Amino acid sequence: MQRRLTDYIIVLFKGIAMGAADVVPGVSGGTIAFISGIYEELLESIDNVNLSFIKNLKNFGFKKAWFEVNGNFLLALMLGILFSILSLAKGIKWLLLNEAILLWAFFFGLVLASIVFIGKQIKQWNFLTFVIITTTTVISYAITTAEPFASPDSNIYLFFCGAIAIIAMILPGISGAFILLLLGAYQTAIMTVDNFLDGIINLNFDLLKEALTNFLMLSLGALFGIKAFSRILNWMFKTYKSLTLAMLVGFMIGSLNKIWPWKTVLSTRINSHGEEVPLLEKSISPMTFIGDNQLLLALCLMILGFVIILFLEKFSPQKNTQL
Repeated sequence: MQRRLTDYIIVLFKGIAMGAADVVPGVSGGTIAFISGIYEELLESIDNVNLSFIKNLKNFGFKKAWFEVNGNFLLALMLGILFSILSLAKGIKWLLLNEAILLWAFFFGLVLASIVFIGKQIKQWNFLTFVIITTTTVISYAITTAEPFASPDSNIYLFFCGAIAIIAMILPGISGAFILLLLGAYQTAIMTVDNFLDGIINLNFDLLKEALTNFLMLSLGALFGIKAFSRILNWMFKTYKSLTLAMLVGFMIGSLNKIWPWKTVLSTRINSHGEEVPLLEKSISPMTFIGDNQLLLALCLMILGFVIILFLEKFSPQKNTQL
C-alpha cells in the first residue's frame, strides 16, 4: 500500500491510541486497531515477519525486504505504541503507589464494561457457550487467588508473561495489561518502564541494567508469543468466533476479583529491591476496609471507566460487522 508522510503520521497516532489502550487493563489495543481500520493490515504485516524476510534481505536487499513486511507501517505503529507506554508509565506507577483504590476502581469499571461489550458480540448462545464461560471464569478466578508459580521479578516468569500478554494485541477485546494483571506482573511491567526512564535521566546504571533485563525478557516473550500463537488465535477468532469470545468473557469475569479495589493482605514477599510487598491478597467489602475506603470517589471512577467503554463502542464499526 502506497502511503504519504501524512498517512504515516496518522498511523503513528493510531499507534499512540493503541499503546494507551494496552497500558490500561480492560481496554484492548486490538479493539482500537479495529475501530481505526488497521486491524487486518496489522495481522497480515505481523504474519509477514518471518524467515522469508531474511531471504529477501539476502537476495533482493533491504528495500525489497522492508517493503514485503510493510515495514514503514509497522515502524510508525510501533513508535506510537512505544511513545504511549513510556509516557503513561510514570503516572500509573505513581497512582499504584499513592491512589491504588481509585486506580483499581477505574480499571474495574473498564473491565466490567468490556465484559458487556464483548458479550454482545457473541451471536451463538448455546449450552457449549455457557460451559466455556463458566469454565474459563472458574479458571480465571482460581488464577487470581493462587500463589504465583514464580516471582513477578523472575526472568523466566517475565518471559512467560510477555508471551501470553502479546496475544491481547492480536485479539480485539482483551488488553495486554489485563493479561499482565491476571498473571500478577502488571505492576512489575509498569515499574520496569518507569525505572528505564529514571535510569536514563539520572544516569543510574544499576537501575537501567535491571530495567533493561526485565524489558528484554518481556520483549523476547512477546516475540515468541506473537509468532507461536498469533496464527492459531487468529484462526480461532475467524473460525469459532462466538466460542473464542465466550472464552474471553469468562476470563474477564473471573479477573474481576483481581482488580477489586478493596483488599486485605494475606501474605507478603521481598522484591528485588529488598522491599516487602503483597504476595496474596483477599477481596473484602469496602465497609470492612481498614483506613479511608474512598467509596464515593471510587464508585464515580468505576462509572467513568464503564462509560468510556460505552463511548468507544459508539464509534466502533463492529455493530455491522464484527469486533
